[in-house]
Amino acid sequence: MDGKALEIKGLTTKYRSGKNSVTAVNNVSFTLNRGETIGIVGESGSGKSALGLSIMRLIAPSSGKVTKGEVLFHFDSGESVDILKCNQKELRKMRGNVVSMIFQEPMTSLNPVMSIGNQVKETILQHENCSNEVAKRKTIDLFEDVHLPNPELIFDRYPHQLSGGQKQRVMVAMAMSCHPSVLIADEATTSLDVTVQATVVELIKKVQNQLDTSTLFITHDLNLIGEIADRIMVMYNGVVVEEGKVEDVFKTPKHPYTKALLACRPPLNKRLKRLPIIEDFMRIEADGSIREVVSEVAAKVTTIVDSKEERAQRHQVMYAKEPLLRVKNLKAYFPGKKSFMFNKTVDYVKAVDDISFDVYPGETLGLVGDSGSGKTSLSRALLGLMKLHDGEVIFMGKNIMKQSSNEMRSLRKEMQIIFQDPYSSLNPLQTVGEIIMEPMKVHGILGDDFVRNRQVMKILHRVKLGKSIFHRFPHELSGGQRQRVGIARALALGPKFIVCDESVSALDVSVQAQVLNLLNTLKKEFNFTYIFISHDLSVVKFMSDRILVMSEGKIVEAGDADEIYYNPKTKYTQKLIAAIPKGLEKVVA
Repeated sequence: MDGKALEIKGLTTKYRSGKNSVTAVNNVSFTLNRGETIGIVGESGSGKSALGLSIMRLIAPSSGKVTKGEVLFHFDSGESVDILKCNQKELRKMRGNVVSMIFQEPMTSLNPVMSIGNQVKETILQHENCSNEVAKRKTIDLFEDVHLPNPELIFDRYPHQLSGGQKQRVMVAMAMSCHPSVLIADEATTSLDVTVQATVVELIKKVQNQLDTSTLFITHDLNLIGEIADRIMVMYNGVVVEEGKVEDVFKTPKHPYTKALLACRPPLNKRLKRLPIIEDFMRIEADGSIREVVSEVAAKVTTIVDSKEERAQRHQVMYAKEPLLRVKNLKAYFPGKKSFMFNKTVDYVKAVDDISFDVYPGETLGLVGDSGSGKTSLSRALLGLMKLHDGEVIFMGKNIMKQSSNEMRSLRKEMQIIFQDPYSSLNPLQTVGEIIMEPMKVHGILGDDFVRNRQVMKILHRVKLGKSIFHRFPHELSGGQRQRVGIARALALGPKFIVCDESVSALDVSVQAQVLNLLNTLKKEFNFTYIFISHDLSVVKFMSDRILVMSEGKIVEAGDADEIYYNPKTKYTQKLIAAIPKGLEKVVA
């Protein structure tokens, strides 16, 4: 780590918000050395991504601008250049070639009408003086380096034909195609399965070591920071509130915000009754200053453990009841290969392959597995949202596959789902109040809109959203607020059974803790029954009574949540658990 690679001095970025402006990055200064990795953490809105975009000069002029500061890139020759002062021609030479970025969402970063091979090849041709054939060969070699299957075949595929993990590897290949000196990874592993995430992280580390690349790794996963970073910067409200070596910050955090972030994630070594949240550690005063909450109060939250004895007593009562949901030999197949001559299906993709299990009233059943394991297909099948190949789904004593449309509509009221991405599942043209009220109207709940309005207000209060949210549109809300709207919509019908499909995977740890606590509180209050789907085993372990582990459409392991985590029987489950980032636990152990 000899010498500076990137030097940020007094960087300030402001976004327009109506007639006003919001300071997203506030007088930030730091130095990134050669070969070093700095982890940047903080909640949504803390300024992490705005910092990365400002360094790359990717802030759209229509939405905001860097108002002051310097972004100095230091070349091996000893010369330096302020990226903020480069003209467009100089910028094109710098981006991708000297400073490169991996974006959070590859689907929106990749051109959907251009093959992935040509997109990476285009970047190489832009910065290197080589022929089309040489650029293609380099692209295929890059695809081999990032472990994409059949690189020569995948060269001609389009983004929609790849899995999320594969698209993210394409983004890594593109970012590293011209051997940049500085890499900015903006939430590059968010929403990826733990095994794919581990592969992508190892890939970034491997390329970094080979090319001596300096990295800014932006994430909300502190365990991941503990595994990949040398130093850490904690951002809050556009300001760096704490920085230092990872080990020092993790072991002896100084700022209450850092202490809160470290405590919010479900611990792997114990089962808490409630996850700590930011408000347990700090308060925001009227003048915007931060006041630390008495440390004893915060410490108490992290020591209230759900004991084995208490869990055993609850389970004894729960599992003595009749199941709310029975699944028998369930099969859900998708058409695969078709015959060349007659265009008939000759092979099937077995998304759900002969699965049987029961779910009991008041239980939270965790469902884990890699992408493509069949988790989401199973959840859709349980709710009658897809056609079954064979088997039975018996809910409240009724086989949902044998119900008429009217009977199914009545039954649907008792079965709800909270989706992974609330933004795409909420109508952008409806206000929050209209979104929550719509299913109440469909099912004829309560007499008129005046009464329904009052009920919606009560539900919003229940999910800790203010009355002002009622008239807002989805795009005016944060990710955590939108997720709570999704929960509120599911609550509006008073269901008995709710499927949470990756409903917290893309949330910051602090917001995630709030939503998980809310789900558990509502479960106790209304005796809800959940199927909780997630790729994050630490979250599933915290939430679940039992866990089902899925692979290739089958249940490969099932049992008590703690037993599955501490004593996994199958190699597949062992692999999933081994892939969980444990950087935070390793450092503070």
